[in-house]
Amino acid sequence: MSTKDFIEKDYYKVLGVPKDATEAEIKKAYRKLAREYHPDANKGNAKAEERFKEISEANDVLGDPKKRKEYDEARALFGSGGFRPGPGAGGGSFNFDLGDLFGGAQGGGSFGGGLGDVFGGLFNRGGATGTRTQPRRGQDVESEVTLSFTEAIEGATVPLRMSSQAPCKACSGTGDKNGTPRVCPTCVGTGQVARGSGGGFSLTDPCPDCKGRGLIAENPCEVCHGSGRAKSSRTMQVRIPAGVSDGQRIRLRGKGAPGERGGPAGDLYVVVHVDAHPVFGRKDDNLTVTVPVTFAEAALGGEVRVPTLGGPPVTLKLPPGTPNGRTMRARGKGAVRKDGTRGDLLVTVEVSVPTDLSGKARDALEAYREATAGEDPRAELFEAAKGA
Repeated sequence: MSTKDFIEKDYYKVLGVPKDATEAEIKKAYRKLAREYHPDANKGNAKAEERFKEISEANDVLGDPKKRKEYDEARALFGSGGFRPGPGAGGGSFNFDLGDLFGGAQGGGSFGGGLGDVFGGLFNRGGATGTRTQPRRGQDVESEVTLSFTEAIEGATVPLRMSSQAPCKACSGTGDKNGTPRVCPTCVGTGQVARGSGGGFSLTDPCPDCKGRGLIAENPCEVCHGSGRAKSSRTMQVRIPAGVSDGQRIRLRGKGAPGERGGPAGDLYVVVHVDAHPVFGRKDDNLTVTVPVTFAEAALGGEVRVPTLGGPPVTLKLPPGTPNGRTMRARGKGAVRKDGTRGDLLVTVEVSVPTDLSGKARDALEAYREATAGEDPRAELFEAAKGA
């Protein structure tokens, strides 16, 4: 089967599932079709046998998350239905040789090793890339950092010490203590070996002899034992953006483990933990604070000063008859959003009940109680209870 034919096949259509189908849906569709078109149930039926092969091909690719990802990327690159050149100058068309595209660019073309590198995980095509070791991307690294509440809201630059695999310094990453590893004879330096998958094409796995490196050390390095990689510790300054929340996972591209043979570095993932604040809380992009007020302020109204995080206090106006638990909003005093704007500060009023009254204050409250003796704040409660 040619690469062009493979890309043009719609495996989702073969199995009758949408492109966003889950692994369980793909497995279910495959089992149903396999039972229907299995050669044992359709003896002598050439069409059923051919259909069974197509179903098996589709399941072999879509049933494996890694192969499915590469297949989707391949089809997306070629317009989800094969390579279709557009019109050229003068109403003509561009005539591309797909064999050249996938086998490797000639004459110093801009594709370097050819688009065979892109599809190396799906097709066992050597071309210009089949006999040389390939760059390897570094591993992703995950770390954790704990910030104060204020640092999380305002952003901070923090030192982060992390350990990862890096080229071994003792052997300069070659894996050989003499610095002269040899090309793996099993995979001929590609780091991959082919395995049959049915349907007329083959897939690749990491070479078991060189562990995907493409090289074998004749005299293994005593530090890395021939792997070419050793544990490395380093401290780096990491900028945590403003507005991060507790448990958020931040991705820093290219800050992970170094690659091999010129390959790109992996990514660094930082999980953020945020300490609690004694005064402020957080709700999405808004900050929260509970402010105690006196009974007189709640009943008669007044102005109340409210603290803000890292800034001057703000003054909020309480309307007369403000109930306990009412929440007011101080706009623009909250956490930083992704677009640079700020959320709000949500201020919840809590009526403070005095525990020790002076004689004058007690007399005033007694007079108030007598003045409101005819009012029953629980009357509606009992009426509602009767109605229920």
